[in-house]
Amino acid sequence: MSIQAKAVRIKLLLFDVDGVLTDGKVIVHSDGTESKSFGIRDGIAIVWAQRAGLRVGFLSARTSPTTPHRAAQVGVSLVHQGVPSKLEAYERILAAEHVSDGEVAYMGDDVVDLGVLGRVGFSAAPADAVEEVRSAVGWVSASRGGDGAARELIETILRAQGRWDGIVAAAGEAPAGSRAGTP
Repeated sequence: MSIQAKAVRIKLLLFDVDGVLTDGKVIVHSDGTESKSFGIRDGIAIVWAQRAGLRVGFLSARTSPTTPHRAAQVGVSLVHQGVPSKLEAYERILAAEHVSDGEVAYMGDDVVDLGVLGRVGFSAAPADAVEEVRSAVGWVSASRGGDGAARELIETILRAQGRWDGIVAAAGEAPAGSRAGTP
């Protein structure tokens, strides 16, 4: 099945966090708190995907206090983090969201993502994912994790579904100087 045909079927987009929505680096401060860098263009694309009717979620093996904060900023309520098995968490998500494997896209970057990547209808990885992941997925972004990979995947899916032009047109209608909806 072609990338276009797979993309048309997508109803749910799932993203790993560290290495996909971020560059994979975690800054640990002297007081034990941490920070990460999320790409603004990835964030606005997540907002647009949801406005276009797609469900978006984060699936991370690591627990981080920054993840739910970022999720809230971009309107994502489907957040599973600190999961011992991404595949088991994925199966719970499928049941809760009433979708099939073929209706899900997932972007991951490391070997812990392989189980889910092997199941979904549209498997994807950022350009800097580990070799085992890049060779296992159906689509590899030209962009690195945290630097536009999620945006590129979202654009690919929305273009295939015929929704991208409407998003571009609506974005051009925002009042001058407005920052509404810009994460």
